[in-house]
Amino acid sequence: MTDLETRVAPPASPTLRRAAPALLGYAAVRALGLISLAVWSAARDKSAYTLLTARWDSLWYTRVAELGYGYEVRLPNGDVHSNLAFFPLLPWLARLLRELTPLSYADAGLAVSLLSSLAAAWGIFAVADRLYGRRAGVCAVLLWAVLPVGIVQSMAYSESLFTALAAWSLYAVLTGRWVTAGLLASLAGLTRPVGIAVVAAVWTAGVVSFGRERSGADAPGARVAPRALGLLLAPLGAAGYVLWVGHRTGKGPLGYLDVQAGWRNGFDGGHAFALFVIGKFTSVPSAFAGLALVVGVALLVLLHVAGVRARQPLPLLVHTGVVLVLALCASSYFGSKPRLLLPAFPLLFPLATALARLRPRRSALVLGGVAVASAVYGAWWLNGSGPP
Repeated sequence: MTDLETRVAPPASPTLRRAAPALLGYAAVRALGLISLAVWSAARDKSAYTLLTARWDSLWYTRVAELGYGYEVRLPNGDVHSNLAFFPLLPWLARLLRELTPLSYADAGLAVSLLSSLAAAWGIFAVADRLYGRRAGVCAVLLWAVLPVGIVQSMAYSESLFTALAAWSLYAVLTGRWVTAGLLASLAGLTRPVGIAVVAAVWTAGVVSFGRERSGADAPGARVAPRALGLLLAPLGAAGYVLWVGHRTGKGPLGYLDVQAGWRNGFDGGHAFALFVIGKFTSVPSAFAGLALVVGVALLVLLHVAGVRARQPLPLLVHTGVVLVLALCASSYFGSKPRLLLPAFPLLFPLATALARLRPRRSALVLGGVAVASAVYGAWWLNGSGPP
């Protein structure tokens, strides 16, 4: 069993002043990543700005912001890539910023992502600080910043926006702000398909809370109506967009699944991913990559188990579990899986608490070394295959 309430640190308000060390450290890590990207790109006669704003999904989001929905590409093999696959909140915000400022649509999308990454860092700090204390909160934020694919946090992608909404929704659940939690979960559902993870976390927490009251384990709550309203609000964003896509395509509630199928995305329980990993063991050089993948997946599972054993609050465990299942068991392109795992930030909490127990100089050396490696890797990765 896990607790819904904090057990380690007394409640603390996540003020900007309290979060300042985490945010400054996060900004420094991201600045190091962007500088590395600029230097590496210049050496290869490429534009770092183009890599951040005008490749892969960034182009699709920019097109939605500028022209709306209805654009699609038909490939020679018959696949149809429709921009209906991209949820609307990021392009909506980019369009709003474009209307209020002289920024281009691409610049506005990048600005939304950069601001969202700071909001995400603050939200991660707020959750970790409430559960484990300030030092662990700072370490959790820095660990999120130095992830190997952390450069995506600085791209005009929706991962940063989604993580910000997820983190603050989970914080609202932990502090009993049910309407806020439901509203943020609804917005998360307008950002990415994995918004269902936040909805599941809010609903699980709410149902368990009602159940504990009915069983007498908790005193009857005086704020039943706000809690019920929060649960009602949570799924509206995702459900609303999926139903709208179904109406737009004329294929009903399952129309969005057809849109994703056009991109060869779906849920197969991990079959395609397993075949991909097994295929790596057909030759000696690629077998090392296959072994690394197996070790990586095992590490993710172990970190989730560590969260369970550390009695992380149930909403965090549910959110993380759903993100893991959707990322690892979807039939999407393998190269996208590392970035799809970025919102599973509670996986970092066991590592953050371990770092927080070290002397400050040691933890700084560890994080500094990893930050340099992450910056170099991100620059190399984005100048190569990068995110799909």
